[in-house]
Amino acid sequence: MPTDTSAKISIFKRRESEARSYCRSFDTVFTQAKGSELTDSKGRSYIDFLAGCSSLNYGHNDPDMKAALLDHISADGLAHGLDFHTSAKADFLDAFDQHILRPRNLDHKVMFTGPTGANAVEAALKLARKATGRSNVIAFTNGFHGVTMGALAATGNSYHRGGAGTPLSGVTRVPYDGYFGADTDTASYLETMLSDGSSGVDAPAAILLETVQGEGGLNAASPEWVQRIAALAKAHGALLIIDDIQAGCGRTGGFFSFEEMGITPDIVTLAKSVSGFGLPMALMLARPQHDIFGPAEHNGTFRGNTHAFITASVAIRKFWADAAFQRSVAAKAQLLTSALEEMSGLIPGSKLKGRGMMQGLDVGAGELAASICARAFENGLIIETSGNKDQVVKVLAPLTTPEETFVKGLNTLRSAIRGVTDSSKFAAE
Repeated sequence: MPTDTSAKISIFKRRESEARSYCRSFDTVFTQAKGSELTDSKGRSYIDFLAGCSSLNYGHNDPDMKAALLDHISADGLAHGLDFHTSAKADFLDAFDQHILRPRNLDHKVMFTGPTGANAVEAALKLARKATGRSNVIAFTNGFHGVTMGALAATGNSYHRGGAGTPLSGVTRVPYDGYFGADTDTASYLETMLSDGSSGVDAPAAILLETVQGEGGLNAASPEWVQRIAALAKAHGALLIIDDIQAGCGRTGGFFSFEEMGITPDIVTLAKSVSGFGLPMALMLARPQHDIFGPAEHNGTFRGNTHAFITASVAIRKFWADAAFQRSVAAKAQLLTSALEEMSGLIPGSKLKGRGMMQGLDVGAGELAASICARAFENGLIIETSGNKDQVVKVLAPLTTPEETFVKGLNTLRSAIRGVTDSSKFAAE
């Protein structure tokens, strides 16, 4: 086993696929993580503003989740159970029902798909097509839903779509809220297309959207726009699918990103932080009348992660049994907004994007955003970009980040912006 950092990095470059990505931006070897900080093999600590791309909303190694998981393993609890009835799954479903679904008047059935968000999206698209007997799906510009073939067809990013190596079909792309600017009503555009039998748009099985486009650049749809899209789906016999894989689990304030929008989606996809601990787990929630898959008609060997059931049950009861956690997230979101507004003044033409604890700064150019993130990493902050040109510096700090650490991370980001924009290369632009 290699012991020094350079030798460890060498084995990654020599043996790991060229498909590796995040590690190219953070060229060190991480060995430990706690709360909102990671430590590398040299003993250096970094504040985490990436949080496993929103897979670690409750931070690294939450002590209560860790203790429950260790107890389960020590007692020879099941490590794998297909979709058996298990005590761990029953406990999760009870917690999810009591603290998440019923308080929000959601009657959805819970389906355990494969372990990733893309698995949940694939299941949602299949179910919508089976339930309606239609094949077309309406998806939106800059949407990102995964890179397996069905989910990739609904994903807008040309780089990822190019990796398919084959035509991607079954999806009609339409403009997202604000895509053409504030003066163009894209909901009316879609309404016209769906209402015209000669528009060339086939009657859809589903309309699939993110209320905040995580990888697409933190574009946040207005509640009014989402309500109109929901009404269009209902009027035209399509199922409304909300992809809450990145925007859910508290990232935008409520457990679901659509809670304050006055809509009830037919299908919701969840993954990333739903396990609470960073363990692979994905869910598809469907209204009972659409729960029509036959036994194992959509399945997967890992369609129920028993260890994730343990940690998810703790996460739900610890953070969602009352409103305290949600209030703390709202306070941090306000702090984040204020800090980003101040930082935007350092970059002429930049603007805030997103909402809740899913906000960032559109700096206009991918090269500038990448330079800011690289400078931040040099100074002990892990942060990444998003957007159609990777031009958005995206803050995805754990929702549990202590205020002192959060402010320190924001100060590091501010210093990185100043350092990069003061450099001769960018100062002249």
